[in-house]
Amino acid sequence: MSASDASLLTTPLNALHLELGARMVPFAGYSMPVQYPAGLMAEHHHTRTAAGLFDVSHMGQLRLVGPDAAAAFETLMPVDVIDLPVGKQRYGLLLTDVGGIIDDLMFVNRGLDLFVIVNGACKVGDIAHIQAKIGHRCQVVPMPERALLALQGPQAVAALARLVPGVEKLVFMTGGSFPWNSTELFVTRSGYTGEDGFEISVHNDHAEALARTLLDQPEVKPVGLGARNSLRLEAGLCLYGNDIDTTTTPVEAALNWAVQKVRRTGGARAGGFPGADAVLAQLDGTRAPARKRVGLIALERVPVREHVELQSTDGRRIGEVTSGLLGPTIDQPVAMAYLSAEYAAMGTRVNAIVRGKAVPMEVAAMPFVPTRYHRG
Repeated sequence: MSASDASLLTTPLNALHLELGARMVPFAGYSMPVQYPAGLMAEHHHTRTAAGLFDVSHMGQLRLVGPDAAAAFETLMPVDVIDLPVGKQRYGLLLTDVGGIIDDLMFVNRGLDLFVIVNGACKVGDIAHIQAKIGHRCQVVPMPERALLALQGPQAVAALARLVPGVEKLVFMTGGSFPWNSTELFVTRSGYTGEDGFEISVHNDHAEALARTLLDQPEVKPVGLGARNSLRLEAGLCLYGNDIDTTTTPVEAALNWAVQKVRRTGGARAGGFPGADAVLAQLDGTRAPARKRVGLIALERVPVREHVELQSTDGRRIGEVTSGLLGPTIDQPVAMAYLSAEYAAMGTRVNAIVRGKAVPMEVAAMPFVPTRYHRG
């Protein structure tokens, strides 16, 4: 790490990353591996065909504890928290008072608490927000002593079950506690790649040993932030700060599926979350959003990056790319973007303006690569 990076935090796996020859970059206040010597393309393809190990310890982990925790947490999000069964995981959205997305997160009902994972760049603000809003109703307990590893790919289950018997019984969006080498792991069958895989919460003191043991498995290789980004984009998954932020609502972001029926108009616990009037009106169609997040595939072999302007075929500005790259799996340039609602229909042709040249693109369904979650 250079002197200019001396203020960056490191994860418990920092020494291992350097030993493996990772190229380290600043990310979310941490020094993180963007790629290893094999390179982004090899790491991406290995995750799609075998198993990639990601250090995601920059993410924030916390517990919500107390008999009122679920009801309290539900007041912050347009999500069904109260009815989530023990052992099940759900995607959630913290919202502003006008319905903008403060952060997206994952949470698990563990029976004695709610285990919550928030984005690394947002974790300080998220924890302060949750504490301020519901800290009087439940305990909000940050977990800086825990690291987080993600093992992703079609062979992830074989590699992990060899070390942690029983994880193979989990299905997508479930989790449980498992012993390993005199410590306890909390494992969910989920991830950020579109592949089958696991996220593993482990005490900092045992994180490096676990990572080394996983890397000793023949299926597993280390993967950095570069391939993590290309994998999640092919899977049609949002990156906070690029594809969603406080200026976007769940409906604009095409995340309607994340708002359960019980919280919608006519549901048993409709509304009652920040920005409910705006979000429910957009869901009902009474106040349709002016723009929508869409997938795009370039019709020429020209990668289209974030912040590129999108125009109609007659030259009017109609949107902007938020994420884009050459998709390694499909070998085509793909992107996510916000388009004016009248141009968001599947098959619509638009132009991306790349260095002054119009690159034709077409609105396409996401994910760009079929997901392979294990649903049992």
